[in-house]
Amino acid sequence: MIAQGSRRPAALVVGAVLVALTTAASATAHGHGSDPLPAVAPHAETLSLYDDEAGGNANADDPAIWRNAADPGRSLVVATAKQGGLRVYDLDARQVQSVPAPPAANPGDAPGRFNNVDLIHHFGLQSGRADLAVATDRGHDRLRIYSIDRDRSGGPLTDITDPAAPAVFSGSQEEVNGQRTAYGLATWTDAATGRSYALVSRRERTSIALLELTAAPGGTVGYRTVRTVDLPSAFRLPNGRSWTPCAEPGELPQVEGMVVDPANGMLYAGQEDVGIWRLRADLTGARELVDKVREYGVPGTYDEEQEECVTGTDPGYGGSRIAADVEGLTLLTEPDGDGYVVSSSQGDNTFALYDRELEDDNEYEGGFRVVGASSTLDGSEECDGADVLNAPLGNKYPHGLLVVQDGHDTPADDGREATGFKFVDLGEVLESVDD
Repeated sequence: MIAQGSRRPAALVVGAVLVALTTAASATAHGHGSDPLPAVAPHAETLSLYDDEAGGNANADDPAIWRNAADPGRSLVVATAKQGGLRVYDLDARQVQSVPAPPAANPGDAPGRFNNVDLIHHFGLQSGRADLAVATDRGHDRLRIYSIDRDRSGGPLTDITDPAAPAVFSGSQEEVNGQRTAYGLATWTDAATGRSYALVSRRERTSIALLELTAAPGGTVGYRTVRTVDLPSAFRLPNGRSWTPCAEPGELPQVEGMVVDPANGMLYAGQEDVGIWRLRADLTGARELVDKVREYGVPGTYDEEQEECVTGTDPGYGGSRIAADVEGLTLLTEPDGDGYVVSSSQGDNTFALYDRELEDDNEYEGGFRVVGASSTLDGSEECDGADVLNAPLGNKYPHGLLVVQDGHDTPADDGREATGFKFVDLGEVLESVDD
């Protein structure tokens, strides 16, 4: 099953389109078409999270890697656990802090539910500068902002959200409870102005909002909406027909995974059942669909009785590199200015690499899988979120770190659905891709 919260429609029962899952024992993964994709194995994994009362209603989703400049070996990974709040891990994947999601505003209202997280460095508070972790609280339709202090006795994260911070998309508590709320997230600091922003997508809608983060009284952080844009929900196919990805009635093809390339101010946004868009991070100007999912253009009708989409014949208008859902976008930078936009191809359990250079029009450069290292350290399946940092992190990861969500952590406990995060040596990823 799909991990709860990934919202991939059960219809994407387009089995003929999906590539067979690589087993943990595989030394080589088979990729797109007849081309083999290299496989890398994690070095560590977090303890499993369980989305039930016994497990704290926690469901792993999205990670962010914070580098401790003073002592890189004591760097951290901040990760969302949905209704379970945030988890903070050290480089051994051991939990060092658990931050609960805020409770419901009133009885009967939606409780806090953290979806995605990203970082801002050296943000100017009224009380000084701090590194921040910013999360989308889907339950309350707000951003939650935390300062990061590795040596704080109560844990590295401190909530410094302005109490007056408004809802991102909703105009009332009733709308908030409907949960078409803040979902995906990418942060961005404009090098020209020094101002910091969060780009936030809306659940079950195509909207993306640009929010400027602002220093507020008492060392807190608030935000204001600069502008909002909507990506398309319907597409003209080469045969002249209009196509909309199949979903439950009333739902539009949403965006979750996003990342900004600070070198050129371009936003990459993964519209889950459509593909990867490129547009300016200030949400002005033209937008381009860099790559399409394989299922692009496949007709489908939602069967309410079966609660899934029934799909028709694939007309062949989709891409060949990624399979819906496309999620977990992150940026792998290299010292010489090269690097990759990395995307999780959730539908076939692979990761795709695109050249970050605009001159190459984000050309596809290859891919890889994260497979099991042993019977107890499995790989990544149906990955919701990922983050990468190409910088030394002490003796554990001298060549950098890739952290990916695992939507099917194993072994499961008495049949309970388990999720978690895998820590992968970035040097091994780059070596496998170069080979």
